[in-house]
Amino acid sequence: MTARSPGRGTAAAVAALTACLALTATQAAAAPVPGGAAQGRGEVTPATRFYVDPHSKAAKQALADVRSGDFANAANMAKLASWPQAAWFTEGTPQEVRTGVNTLVRRAGAVHRTPVLVAYNVPGRDCSQYSSGGAASSAAYRQWIDAFAAGIGDRSAVVVVEPDGLALLPKDCGPATDPTGELTATRVADLAYAVKTLKARPHTAVYLDAGNVQWRAVGDIAQRLLDAGVRQGDGFSLNVSNTHPTDHNARYGTWIAECMWYATEGPAPARGHTDWCASQYYSAAAPNNSVNSADPATWRWTDAWFDQNAGTPPATALSHFVIDTSRNGLGAWTPEPGKYSGDPEPWCNAPGRGLGPRPTADTGVPLADAYLWIKVPGESDGSCTRGTGGTVDPEYGIVDPPAGAWWPDQVHGLARNAAPRLTFNR
Repeated sequence: MTARSPGRGTAAAVAALTACLALTATQAAAAPVPGGAAQGRGEVTPATRFYVDPHSKAAKQALADVRSGDFANAANMAKLASWPQAAWFTEGTPQEVRTGVNTLVRRAGAVHRTPVLVAYNVPGRDCSQYSSGGAASSAAYRQWIDAFAAGIGDRSAVVVVEPDGLALLPKDCGPATDPTGELTATRVADLAYAVKTLKARPHTAVYLDAGNVQWRAVGDIAQRLLDAGVRQGDGFSLNVSNTHPTDHNARYGTWIAECMWYATEGPAPARGHTDWCASQYYSAAAPNNSVNSADPATWRWTDAWFDQNAGTPPATALSHFVIDTSRNGLGAWTPEPGKYSGDPEPWCNAPGRGLGPRPTADTGVPLADAYLWIKVPGESDGSCTRGTGGTVDPEYGIVDPPAGAWWPDQVHGLARNAAPRLTFNR
């Protein structure tokens, strides 16, 4: 076997890594910017600049790729590492989470950037599926949230609260999970506590997760958000760990915001009636009342319903949202018809996907505060089986890594398939 000459490839990879390190170094030298650590209130503005962790998993993968002689992937990983990604806090004692959060926000503040954090520790999360876990009780969770907020202190931060925690309530886990409704009521109260407690920090923006465009109907998730105190925070998050197109989620988020306004501040007869709102599945304005969630061409009927019934709500009265674009560059994955007799789990380690729009607070969409890479590119969703009953993921021919585990092959593919094409963060 002929040995590969490392000269040109090594030089290119080293140059890429050097550029990445130089970029992170510029954070330290940067003056405070509007929307960074010097902003006056805890909100995201188009000028907000998010923190890039120089010790991210992508940065470490770049070095590992250089050592193995994989220079093309090393260059891509260096590019990926130059972009901000969220930091997830999923477990630990109150003191541990306080220390971990404080360390992150302190490092970000030192370079005048705003970190993105995810609080993911609500009791009974994920219906005991791939990402099961969470605090042992409501009381333990609230202590953990108190410590999380204390770790942030007076520094700037963006916090995404409990991905899937509201879209997947205990009552949704099956008829035997919450027969009395007590667990669901506690979950909603815990989420409301998290939003209020985190938002009490003076420079923290808080977004309560609301699932994605192909999940809960507009009126359903709008009511859940209101019940969980979304208006105590800055808005809601969409598409976390999913692959649905950015513009689809932006449209969905706008409907949700308008639905919440319609049912709370709109026409008097509509008060309390989020269930009247049109959705991605239904619109009274449509000839047959039906809207196809998989066919955005039919969503014009949903738009028509809101135009007819909500009109043009005051922009200042509408909740805002952020969208996870970490894996949606090529849109959602749909398996071949008939390939799977069970649940193909299209959300779980969807094959052939790519990084989506780059993280930014300058989206150009009125209610979209930011596009963020909330799900860390390269972290597995779990050991997906596509409903086959086995242990191997038939899309990859292996047992997928556990949820949250680093998966080099996956992150390499996401970077290669990025749309738009992956470049350095300048």
